[in-house]
Amino acid sequence: MPAKKDKLKVLLRRTTIRQRVRQLARQIERDFKGQRVYFVCILKGACIFLADLLRELRLDTSVDFIAVSSYGKGAASSGEVRITKDLDHSIEGLNVIIVEDILDTGLTLNYLYRILQARKPRTLKVAALLDKPARRRKEVPVDYVGFKIPDVFVVGYGLDLAEQYRNLPDIYALPARR
Repeated sequence: MPAKKDKLKVLLRRTTIRQRVRQLARQIERDFKGQRVYFVCILKGACIFLADLLRELRLDTSVDFIAVSSYGKGAASSGEVRITKDLDHSIEGLNVIIVEDILDTGLTLNYLYRILQARKPRTLKVAALLDKPARRRKEVPVDYVGFKIPDVFVVGYGLDLAEQYRNLPDIYALPARR
């Protein structure tokens, strides 16, 4: 564990996260009963959320990955989004759920939503583990939300700061930076 862990404040415990992921899985099962769902995981932050979600689902699923960049190595978004790894397969005619770790400004997810919608999926939905509405600059239709959180920078459970803290099992708020 990183030495700085003692400066972090627990925001969401792993047991709370696990319970909410299970609830989201049940909701997705109701929405797609008997249908195949193609999950598009936004790398790298959403991979742990996706893995836990998949283990809870009782549906026929497929998974693909897409990577985008908008943060670089800092804690603030640059506002410019670019795809750094595209999907391996076509999503045309598929039931697609974009899996995101955190909906913050909405710039990244809005961009990806428009790009993927143009690829003509049968349905396109969004699952975000965390929603930080105070920072929203672009609205995005989100169908499955784990938790609404305050305007704090969070790490753990896949979320990072310059590639640190992803492996922490709980979600922590970083102390405010001066």
